[in-house]
Amino acid sequence: MAFLRRLWGREESSIPAACTALDIGTEFAKALVFEIDDAGRGVVRGAGRKRQGLSHMQSGTVADIAAVVDNCAVALQEAEEMAGFRPTQVVIGIAGELVKGFTTTLTQERRKPEAPINDAELVKLIESVQRQALSEAERSITWETGLPHVDVRLVHSAVVGASIDGYGLTNPVGFQGRHARIGIFNAFAPLVHLGALQSVASQLDLELLEIVAEPYAVARVLGAEQVRQSGALFVDVGGGTTDVALVRQGGIEGTRMFALGGRAFTKSIADRMDLPFPRAEQLKVDYARGTPMQERSAVGEIVGDDVAVWAAGVELVMEELAAGEMLPSRIHLCGGGSRLPEIQQALAAERFWKRLPFARPPEVAIMAPDQVETISDATGLLVDQQDVTPLGLAWQAIELQSGEDPMEAALRRVLRAMKV
Repeated sequence: MAFLRRLWGREESSIPAACTALDIGTEFAKALVFEIDDAGRGVVRGAGRKRQGLSHMQSGTVADIAAVVDNCAVALQEAEEMAGFRPTQVVIGIAGELVKGFTTTLTQERRKPEAPINDAELVKLIESVQRQALSEAERSITWETGLPHVDVRLVHSAVVGASIDGYGLTNPVGFQGRHARIGIFNAFAPLVHLGALQSVASQLDLELLEIVAEPYAVARVLGAEQVRQSGALFVDVGGGTTDVALVRQGGIEGTRMFALGGRAFTKSIADRMDLPFPRAEQLKVDYARGTPMQERSAVGEIVGDDVAVWAAGVELVMEELAAGEMLPSRIHLCGGGSRLPEIQQALAAERFWKRLPFARPPEVAIMAPDQVETISDATGLLVDQQDVTPLGLAWQAIELQSGEDPMEAALRRVLRAMKV
């Protein structure tokens, strides 16, 4: 327990190590309060949510800090009262079109292959990868915004693989060889987005443990051997954005987000049926749940038209992530928007996957909270696909409490030196 106390900054008490996961979505602010036991497993003790106002979030990013803080405070209070205690630390998810996540892989030929790799050489190799990644992120965000200078900051970073002369390693230090290869996943975002979330945590009087790109959190949450061996695509359909992550060859290769989600479907229903937004939202939710309703045919037609546009966006994103290579033939869906039956049907349709580099028709499956093997739910409230993302954030917090391996330690030293 000593390392747990060091991580969480808490002394021995009757309450085990604990943390809060905060998913600040376009439609809802969701909070989970959970404990972490000695075996590194989590137990959710409290869950809360508060609907966001229409002007509080825009395309997955904070538009009104004060309003979002108020919404998060309500969700947190509900979760903390249910749990019976208040953790002091929080992990927050980040989304939005300008959040860029990708794995940068660098292969370097060593001048003295007979000499064992030492810590200094590993740090130098990691530093080369990180500088290349930062430059790529700055170029991408500058091009998309059209602004000459955008302050880009690192959200989070993780080593996804390393090898020497093709031999996979968890720690290259001490090994000999000529070709050293390392892959690091990085997520970058403009300072304005990152700073808003930091302000939210500060105003909630919580210590910010980490900000995590939400598609990364979702892609890491399944520990199934099939995912590690065969890879998978993860599609999180939120209120303001759709997040896509690619897992291939045992590691996360990249994440992409685009600003089209459940709120756009609701707006179409409201516009075409001349309804107030809240009524249109209720119709959409009832339609997704299969509730009998007179307007079912009209809502289905509107949703079908919008999902066709949405599927075209997913296709473009997946084509970009594929980078000319074959995509894994399994797609995992989560997020509240994925309740719409047309979403799953669109991804399974031949006209969708035929245009992409799939070796065979992809299996499309809805993710469920009980698939997260390392976290159990004591509240009984986490029941469907919209609860997977906050569980993914909780899983990231649990990962942080495990002992840091030498490669992660070297990565942290590089990041502190670069101050990105």
